[in-house]
Amino acid sequence: MDKTETMTQLSALRLSRTFVIAKTRIEVLRDISLEVTAGETVFLCGASGAGKTTLLYTLAGLERPEAGSVTFEGQSIFRMSGDRLARLRNSRMGFVFQGYFLLPELTALENVLVPAMIGGKEAKARARELLARVGLADREDHLPSELSGGEQQRVAIARALVNDPGIIFADEPTGNLDSKTGSGVMDALLAMSRNEGRTLVVVTHDLGLAGRGDRLLRIEGGRIV
Repeated sequence: MDKTETMTQLSALRLSRTFVIAKTRIEVLRDISLEVTAGETVFLCGASGAGKTTLLYTLAGLERPEAGSVTFEGQSIFRMSGDRLARLRNSRMGFVFQGYFLLPELTALENVLVPAMIGGKEAKARARELLARVGLADREDHLPSELSGGEQQRVAIARALVNDPGIIFADEPTGNLDSKTGSGVMDALLAMSRNEGRTLVVVTHDLGLAGRGDRLLRIEGGRIV
């Protein structure tokens, strides 16, 4: 295996996906191929409906394409059983979503621990360390309803990192936040990803944020342009 192959952590080959809305066929992904290098920060940008979120979800194995393949760390993810893919996502992938998706009955610390508990790991010390690193050491016993939107997203970032993933997928992580709070959340996400050598793939419509990555891919009409 040559050096380039060793460095490529995530690759997609000729991904295609269509939706039918009101009897109209819409090509959301059109023959997309790409590679992401280990440790790279890549932003996917485009207008609403351009296909960027569908592409992110397909790269993460959350949605299945009609055609094409995705390879992550040498494994073709859509050839896996559902259980095996779920274990891979839990152990090697982290997720940050626009809507936070914190469990309302759990504290900040308990929410961070959810992926570790699913994977059968003991990670309380790491969860506390991650909360401290996102500036929430004094909020670990608070429920989501007692946290601001920016604080909830910081909890979600800590949760994404608790299982020591190789890659983090983030879908509009600042979309529900004002620009100042969103900038601070992106600072935390970028810093923690880079400090731990994580690959980061982010969907955003904000070109200002996208300029902070290593690479920007613009999606238009289901294609990378």
